[in-house]
Amino acid sequence: MSSTSSAKRAVCHIVAMPYPGRGHINPLMNLSNELASKSDNILITFVVTEEWLSFIGSERKAGKIRFRCIPNVVPSELVRASDMIGFLEAVWTKMEAPFEQLLDELELPPTLIIADTHLFWAVSVGNRRNIPVASFWPMSTTMFSVFHHFHLFQEKGHFPVDLLDNENEQVEYIPGVSSTRLLDLPGFNGGIYPLILTQILGCVSWAGKANYLLLPSIYALESQTIDALKAELSLSIYTVGPSIPYLDLSHGDKGDCLQWLDRQPSNSVLYVSMGSFLSVSNVQMEEITAGLQDSGVRFLLVAREGSWKLKHGYGGEGLVVPWCDQLRVLCHPSIGGFWSHCGWNSVKEGIFAGTPFLTFPLFADQNLNSKLIVEDWKIGWRIKKHQFTTRGEISSLVKKLMDLESDDEVKQMRARGKELQKECLQAIERHGSSESTINSFIHSILQFNDH
Repeated sequence: MSSTSSAKRAVCHIVAMPYPGRGHINPLMNLSNELASKSDNILITFVVTEEWLSFIGSERKAGKIRFRCIPNVVPSELVRASDMIGFLEAVWTKMEAPFEQLLDELELPPTLIIADTHLFWAVSVGNRRNIPVASFWPMSTTMFSVFHHFHLFQEKGHFPVDLLDNENEQVEYIPGVSSTRLLDLPGFNGGIYPLILTQILGCVSWAGKANYLLLPSIYALESQTIDALKAELSLSIYTVGPSIPYLDLSHGDKGDCLQWLDRQPSNSVLYVSMGSFLSVSNVQMEEITAGLQDSGVRFLLVAREGSWKLKHGYGGEGLVVPWCDQLRVLCHPSIGGFWSHCGWNSVKEGIFAGTPFLTFPLFADQNLNSKLIVEDWKIGWRIKKHQFTTRGEISSLVKKLMDLESDDEVKQMRARGKELQKECLQAIERHGSSESTINSFIHSILQFNDH
């Protein structure tokens, strides 16, 4: 055997395939960086569409992660929100063939595929080629468990259901998941179309046919849910979170917003972000900015062009920017609160920073994440309690959260946030739960590679 072929076999070549969306690409990229940093025997090929390769071009790093792309067989990221069903149908029917063609073109054959759970076809690709597959679920374990046990809603007569008559009804029969309002569950709150829900349930079912299930969570955050899934599913489950870019915190230049934060008092600024995908209506955005200004609290608002009427750089107590390095901002000592849309990546970054939340969920898993923050972990309040939130409601809650001399409820919430931050930091330290689990996963895939 030649030395070249021997070297090729010695390397564990992982092909990582994320769902084409920022909230999915980022956590899988962060996990890939962690895996590559922990073993010299791991090489990762990270596969995205041509469009996404152009978006993340400036973020690309040298080393053991290399990027490859498939053609733009799905609608552009710039318009996907306007036709989610069309976009998802393309993801589910048009990406498999070019992905498989790319596998044929790789010089080094893959020894493992890590694919977003929503790309259910990756499991069948791996099975056909005798390549083990790790299904990467990019949301909370609680969300996975709800989808995995969705048949229970039908058995209990809770799906389909008229929420007008049952919006406060509680569900208490999902293994490992605490009592939850129907209104906070996906498929019940109008955030997921029936066709999409059916397909996602199929994706979750396909995950059970993979070799591994990777959960970008922290064991301490969702221990009962994780334990219940491990007891029920036969595949190997690894809790590999937080899958956020904490390895990069010491790198990068200080942008305008970080320099502005340097000039603000400790714990005095509310960071406000609605995520990278969906926007609130212009009317609601005007109400939000009016409420923030009325509160008199310092705020840093991330708002994309066209979704608001304030100019970037707004004076007074607030700063408005089109983008910022979110984790670095949240970890800045002047940040005292986080108004969040409750995407799972943002939730984990807020917990990592020890920041209390004001929750403003918009879509999909975000209502359930809001429920975890407010009811299970008790580190935040709901600011969005109905379809439209007024400037008076916003101003009042913002002032209450950001008053450092406020009542015991706020102090206890901040203390609990610091406790969860400590558990998160311990998880990624040497011998911590996530660090140990990632090492165990690496050991498993390297062992498989040797056979």
